[in-house]
Amino acid sequence: MTKLRYFSLLLLVFAASVQADIFKCVDDAGHTTYTNDKPGNVAKGCTLMSREQPVSTVSSPTPRKGGGASANPTPSTFPKVDDSMQRSRDGDRRKILEQELSNEEKLLEAARKTLAEQEAQRLGDEKNYQKYLDRVQQYKDSVQLHERNIEAIRKEIANLK
Repeated sequence: MTKLRYFSLLLLVFAASVQADIFKCVDDAGHTTYTNDKPGNVAKGCTLMSREQPVSTVSSPTPRKGGGASANPTPSTFPKVDDSMQRSRDGDRRKILEQELSNEEKLLEAARKTLAEQEAQRLGDEKNYQKYLDRVQQYKDSVQLHERNIEAIRKEIANLK
């Protein structure tokens, strides 16, 4: 019992005294890296950080009132698109999305038909029901994929102006 207490005390002493050295390394390109691995040589631009050095923190930016305009205005040299051009682009985008939606709906219909066909048949080597479930799962996954795609496209169309 005394050996266990001695070992526990020894472990506690060593655990309390263990502290990792932190090195700040700056490479030739000026990138700064902090690590607790001892660098091969200090000439690589690695220096041991002082334990007494205070930890610096960066406060989060204060939220803007109204939540609208950005703090940095758009520079005057930034290219601008006039309203008619933007409406034209938005119209083209809507047409593309509606075409994609139509294609996905057709693919979903085909995937559902294939799933129904696969569920209706049982192959000779599928005496084990799990084999049947494994084979049919890929068709179920295909149906779910097309359903998610349709949902995403509809959401994107709803977000258009």
